[in-house]
Amino acid sequence: MLIGHLGDEVKLHYFEGGNCVGRFPLATNETYTNRQTNERVTNTEWHNIVVRNKAAEICEKYLTKGDRIYVEGRIKTRKWQDEKGMDRYSTEIQCTDFTFLTTKSESQNSGGSPQPQTENTQNTAPEPMDGNDDLPF
Repeated sequence: MLIGHLGDEVKLHYFEGGNCVGRFPLATNETYTNRQTNERVTNTEWHNIVVRNKAAEICEKYLTKGDRIYVEGRIKTRKWQDEKGMDRYSTEIQCTDFTFLTTKSESQNSGGSPQPQTENTQNTAPEPMDGNDDLPF
């Protein structure tokens, strides 16, 4: 489970048969106060998010760089070889569920397009965000 901001636009790739995959970087932040210097420290971690088919098309349509999103998924590490034949590894989050956290007004003020509040990739009905959730923020 991750909550973060998009680092770039969603990039879609279509395959034969109509299936597609979407990819985007997600930045998560950890902030704490250094006890010795009393200085606030923020660490940013980048995650490669992969979303498939209809969910990928929805993400591409409604998400823009900087939008906040909640992502659920599983970690997947892929092994591949570069042009020199060296083994390389790529770790991704295979998204199974997500919720848009940037409000319509925030998105419109930043020049983005309006978006639905919630989307579930498991084909259940979207739930509107009414402010009465259990999230601490």
